[in-house]
Amino acid sequence: MHDLDDLFAAARRTSPDMPPDLFARVMADAEAEAAERRRLVRRVPTTWSRLRGLFAGGFGATAGLATAALAGVWIGFVQPETVTSVADAWMTTDTVDLMPTYVFMGE
Repeated sequence: MHDLDDLFAAARRTSPDMPPDLFARVMADAEAEAAERRRLVRRVPTTWSRLRGLFAGGFGATAGLATAALAGVWIGFVQPETVTSVADAWMTTDTVDLMPTYVFMGE
């Protein structure tokens, strides 16, 4: 155990110098990697790019959305008879006797 400690202490005292050509190759690789990472950085989406993403489906998707919106407004204001009758039927309540006068066996 002490032999290893002595060897590590000796290694700490004497540090070998890196050869200049190795240092140049390492730095060239680091600069190439940094340039590649800068190229791959994702841009932060702006407001316009987000709006463009909403209409990514083109005119067909936009036309469908506009048609659905207009149909909703028309149904909301005009209220055809079927809509009002369904709504009235849905909002009414009825009482149902699930156990009408039942003659028990003991009576």
